Amino acid sequence: MPGIKSQPKSTGKVYFIGGGPGDPELLTLKAKRLIESADVVIYADSLVHPSIVEFARPGAEVHGSKTLTLGQIMELTLQAVKQGKVVARIQSGDPSIYGAMLEQMRVLEAEGVDYEVIPGVSSAFAAAARLKAELTVPGGSQTVILTRVEGRVAMPPGEQLAGLAAHGATLVLFLSITRMFRIARELRAAGYAKDTPVAVVYRVGWPDELIIRGTLADITPKVRAAKLTLQALILVGGALDPELRQPRTSEEPPAASSHLYSETYTHKYRKARTRPAAARAVANGSGD
Repeated sequence: MPGIKSQPKSTGKVYFIGGGPGDPELLTLKAKRLIESADVVIYADSLVHPSIVEFARPGAEVHGSKTLTLGQIMELTLQAVKQGKVVARIQSGDPSIYGAMLEQMRVLEAEGVDYEVIPGVSSAFAAAARLKAELTVPGGSQTVILTRVEGRVAMPPGEQLAGLAAHGATLVLFLSITRMFRIARELRAAGYAKDTPVAVVYRVGWPDELIIRGTLADITPKVRAAKLTLQALILVGGALDPELRQPRTSEEPPAASSHLYSETYTHKYRKARTRPAAARAVANGSGD
């Protein structure tokens, strides 16, 4: 009947599990528990660190999916759940970001299979952590855009890089490392300064992790020299500037800071202890 969701036809269940960027210690406790208890583990073996599937219990079926088609993956999955088994489908990073999960969910919905999505640490945030960067900097960009550039896969209207760049936000580009020259050129044409910081993080969380820093003016030859073609994120924006972490000298103006812990800011849990300098100046008659 239209509008009524069908009930599951089997007692098995599928868990889409975010395997994180690579470091097995970034796996969530829930993800680890589900992998340990699953009857069948299907993992993206080109992207998920092999030590993560070592959590599978003895006797569990373990399948790598890098050579499988969608049909083959779903055949393995449906055979298992029809036998009442629990399937752990491990995907890299967080499944909601370029996880190719939607087409799998459609099959499970059509078959009435129960499933659940377990979030994971996205490579975007693992990369920011390795760079010691806050992607939303007080006084700077308050927006983060996660995207990719057009290549073999077309981008929808309105999501071309030049249009997104017009916002001047912090950019995190997935699946785009082979187009570094084009990216740098288009971002500069769209208004990013040539000295805008750029960081390229290759295989974050893996033993062969590599970090390349530069600017839009010089990042392309550095990436070419490293011969990176896969599994690298590109992060762009003022938030990537390592100088932001450095203490200010007495001659420099104070850096912008979050209101959250400021003594001049009142919120639900704490009243301001002092007033902002501008307000004090007005009260003393020295303001504009």
